[in-house]
Amino acid sequence: MAIESLNPYTGHVLQRFAAFSPTETEQVLAAAHQAAAAWRATTFDERAAVLRRAAELLRARQDELARLMALEMGKPVRDGRAEAQKCAACCDYYAAHAAQFLADEEISTDAGRSFLSYAPLGVVLAIMPWNFPLWQVVRFAAPALMAGNVGLLKHAPNVPQCALALEKLFHDAGLPPAAFRALLIETEPVAGLLADDRVAAATLTGSERAGAAVAAQAGQHLKKTVLELGGSDPFIVLADADLAVAAKTAAQSRMLNAGQSCIAAKRFIVEAAVHDEFVRLLKENLQALRYGDPLAEATDYGPLARLDLAATLTLQVADSVAQGAVVALAGGQPDSGHARF
Repeated sequence: MAIESLNPYTGHVLQRFAAFSPTETEQVLAAAHQAAAAWRATTFDERAAVLRRAAELLRARQDELARLMALEMGKPVRDGRAEAQKCAACCDYYAAHAAQFLADEEISTDAGRSFLSYAPLGVVLAIMPWNFPLWQVVRFAAPALMAGNVGLLKHAPNVPQCALALEKLFHDAGLPPAAFRALLIETEPVAGLLADDRVAAATLTGSERAGAAVAAQAGQHLKKTVLELGGSDPFIVLADADLAVAAKTAAQSRMLNAGQSCIAAKRFIVEAAVHDEFVRLLKENLQALRYGDPLAEATDYGPLARLDLAATLTLQVADSVAQGAVVALAGGQPDSGHARF
C-alpha cells in the first residue's frame, strides 16, 4: 500500500511512497540492531557533537522544514519555524546535560560500595503523531541518542516527508545512518516489531486506543514503554477572573495548531455570572485570528491536517447542535477535496 503525502489546504497529492516490504523492514531492523552495539560504545562527548550539529542544522534548515510542515500537515510557517527552533534547543539541552543526568550515582547500602549505573537499552521504536511532526520525534530522539540508544521512527502516515527530512538531518549531523531510520510502514507491522527481541523498548505519542494497544503488545514481551496519550482537561473560568486575559488565553489555546494539540483547551466551564461576557470576549479574540494558506506569513491557523478530520469535525458540530448547542460563531464548512474548516 502507498503512503501518501497530501496537502490538506489544497487537497493535492504531493508525493506517494511505497510502504516498506517485510524484507526491507527486516533489513532496517537488522542494521539498527548492529548499529546499537557500536553507538553504545561511543562517549558522551562524541554523541553530544552529533546532537549539537543536529541543532545547527535544525536552525539552518528551519525555513525549508517549516515549508514542509505547512505543505504536508497545514501548520503555518511561523509556527513551523518556532517548532524547528524548539527542536534545536532540545538537542542542545541534552548534549549539554546528558552526561550529568546519566552519571553513576553512589548509594548507601550494607555493601562495601553500591551505585546506580545507567546503560543503553538498544533499539527504541518510536511511534509518533503528525501534529508536531518534528518536535514529537526530536524530544524522543535527543535524549535516547545521548543515552546511547538508536531509534526507529514509525511516523504518522500523512507526514512521510517530515520523517525522511529528520532522518536526513540526523545523518547529515554525523549520526551513523543505521542509528536513526524512518520506517515507512502502516500500523500492521508494528506488533511484529514490538515482539522482536532486537527491539528493546517503545515510545508512543497518540490516542488512548493506540497507547493501550502498544502497552499490551510490549507488556507481553516485558519491554519498557513511554506513552503520552490524549487528554481533555477543562478550562475553568471563575467569576473573579480577569476575563480579558482569560478570553485571550482561551482563544490562543483552543486554536493552537488549529486545535490539534493534546494540551489545547478543549472544553470550557464558566461561572454563570460571567458567562455572557466571557463568550463575547472569546468571540472577539477568535475573530481576530487570521485563517488562510499555511505558507502565508500572516496566517494564524490553517486547515486541519487531514480530510477525514475535517469531515469528523463537521459531524461533531452537527451532533452538538442537534443536542441543543447554540452556535455563537460559525465558520465555513469544508468543501470536498481539502481539509479547510
